[in-house]
Amino acid sequence: MTIHLDIITPEGSVVCQDVDRVELPGAKGRFVVLKDHAPIVSLLVEGEINYGEGAFHIKSGFVEVVDNHVTACVEPK
Repeated sequence: MTIHLDIITPEGSVVCQDVDRVELPGAKGRFVVLKDHAPIVSLLVEGEINYGEGAFHIKSGFVEVVDNHVTACVEPK
């Protein structure tokens, strides 16, 4: 029971893995994406994307969640 996470920067893909959850710094507050999350597109603000055992610090970006696939296009910090 996992979701697929892709974190993409202007330099290329930095994370491409299956995880149980993703916590993101949304423009209206932090939120968590779990399996079968409703489709969403959100702006991201400075903070950390936390996933599985990892974390990635960002300046800004946006995220799309659809069909258990989370794609974050971000500017790294």
